[in-house]
Amino acid sequence: MKILKKIGIIALWVVIWQVAALIIHNSVLFAGPIETIKSLFGLLGDGEFISSVLSSYVHIMGGILIGVILGVVLGIASYKISIVKDLLSPIAQVVKAVPVASFAVLVLIWFGSGNVSTVISALVVFPIVYTSVLEGISASAADLLEMAYVYRMPRFNQVRYIYLPSLVPFFKSSLSLSIGMGFKSGVAAEVIGQSALTMGNGLYKAKVLLDTSELFAWTFTIVLVSYITEKIITGLITLLGGKGAKGDN
Repeated sequence: MKILKKIGIIALWVVIWQVAALIIHNSVLFAGPIETIKSLFGLLGDGEFISSVLSSYVHIMGGILIGVILGVVLGIASYKISIVKDLLSPIAQVVKAVPVASFAVLVLIWFGSGNVSTVISALVVFPIVYTSVLEGISASAADLLEMAYVYRMPRFNQVRYIYLPSLVPFFKSSLSLSIGMGFKSGVAAEVIGQSALTMGNGLYKAKVLLDTSELFAWTFTIVLVSYITEKIITGLITLLGGKGAKGDN
């Protein structure tokens, strides 16, 4: 029933989209779903399309991975060492507040257009994961930790049965947000940097040519890739987190 409900909702919005396109009746201003699908199939027939998607995916996912690793490691360090938390908290706030465009221009100057999406994705993801890890560990029940200390529970078991169950919901939520934000910011950086053979460059070309249907087709591709990646990774986190909490039974 849930699947049918989702399909029905999507179908309704596609119909509204098509009606809006018919009312506006100007494909340059607003392309309809039929035109977008035609453009998407046209892109699929272009040899550069797959190369662009793969190139962007590798660079953006690389940046997301770097941001996640930094967020986890420094989040744990901040929990353990107060001075690290004091030093990193303002940096995390600044990184979250500064516009992506400002960072993108700086990265272009320092590293060139080839690495702009990787660096920007890492910068955007880091503060999200860092904050969630710090909050997740801090949310561990104090009474359970006290009991673990009294009964001399091994450190590994404390991590597995106390810290992980508290951390997983925070981490899963932040990871879901990070993947979406990572792709958005990474592609935006590619548009600014005009990196060759990337999804951002495809968006830029569509904008220059005033080809709105192709612009929508690229947008659909980016959203789809991001959505599939998010579902796979968060699903794995849920599975691993559940196993960690249940133990070896």
